[in-house]
Amino acid sequence: LLEMPEDEALAIVKDRTVDAMMAMIREDLALLNVHHDVFFSERTLHADNARKIRAAIADLTLKGHIYKGKLPPPKGEKPDDWEDREQTLFRSTAVGDDMDRALVKSDGSFTYFAADVAYLKDKVERGFVDLIYVLGADHGGYVKRLEALARAVAGDTVKLTVLLCQLVKLFRDGEPVRMSKRSGDFVTLRDVVEEVGRDPIRFMMLYRKNDAPLDFDFAKVTEQSKDNPVFYVQYASARCHSVFRQASEQLGEANFDRNRLAASVAALADEGEIALIRKLAEYPRLIESAALSLEPHRLAFYLYDLASGFHAQWNRGHDNQDLRFVKVNDRESTYARLGLVQAVSDVLTSGLTLIGADAPTEMR
Repeated sequence: LLEMPEDEALAIVKDRTVDAMMAMIREDLALLNVHHDVFFSERTLHADNARKIRAAIADLTLKGHIYKGKLPPPKGEKPDDWEDREQTLFRSTAVGDDMDRALVKSDGSFTYFAADVAYLKDKVERGFVDLIYVLGADHGGYVKRLEALARAVAGDTVKLTVLLCQLVKLFRDGEPVRMSKRSGDFVTLRDVVEEVGRDPIRFMMLYRKNDAPLDFDFAKVTEQSKDNPVFYVQYASARCHSVFRQASEQLGEANFDRNRLAASVAALADEGEIALIRKLAEYPRLIESAALSLEPHRLAFYLYDLASGFHAQWNRGHDNQDLRFVKVNDRESTYARLGLVQAVSDVLTSGLTLIGADAPTEMR
């Protein structure tokens, strides 16, 4: 390599480096049980003399969305690289954008947006009608231009949604973890998984709306308290199973038939029990609304609320024997309450599974 021309050597090193980095990314994502069906490389759009980009621009040209013209100068002080010249432009203002977009640079190469044109067209040609773009919050200016592009490429045949995600800031005991790419001082995803585990990361990443900043504190996500949502929810799951182990020991029954438990539900009359039933009844609609709105944080919030209600009822039974889940001398109430506990356990297990976290049967 040292004896080769620099451009040839870099081409070899670049390809191998990209392959190695992608392998590392796949391995790190696998630690979180995240698997992509397709990794799409932007380089493929520029291959064969940018064939796909040229084809996408040609398609928009036939539809009347491309023209030769000049863009107005930027407001305020002009940047050093500003050129008052005729360009190949996408008429994006005709389809909802704030300004038309350049497709070709002064040196003849294509702009980033030209690649966006080809990428969106490729998605549509692969048969997708619901297009979801996940971008960093600093790319908010891309929303209108992408929406305009979707209208120009596919009209009303596709639905495009852009989700803007805020940054995750790492903390340790309340103090920010300082990182610097220049000095090589940074924390990798693998480092975080190895320190706190998969479940806290998956749950906490969903415990904020995507456009809200997330402060991820290593100490908080591993402490065993109500302030740690993932622990609190998983602890509720473990407690549900402990109730059945206790019932089995005290009642001498190894298995509890679900139909039998459900038949006694009329015995549930306590306000805490009724509140839990109402919360459980929200679950199907909650799942539907979270899916339709692309807001999985709703599920994480719901699970925390359900766990809080269950823990509260557990504590009420600790203070008042009449409210305990297992009453040896009152089997009807016991079966009814076991049915309620089973329902809570089922929903917690379902929700945690959807999030990609475990629903433990015991915690030590």
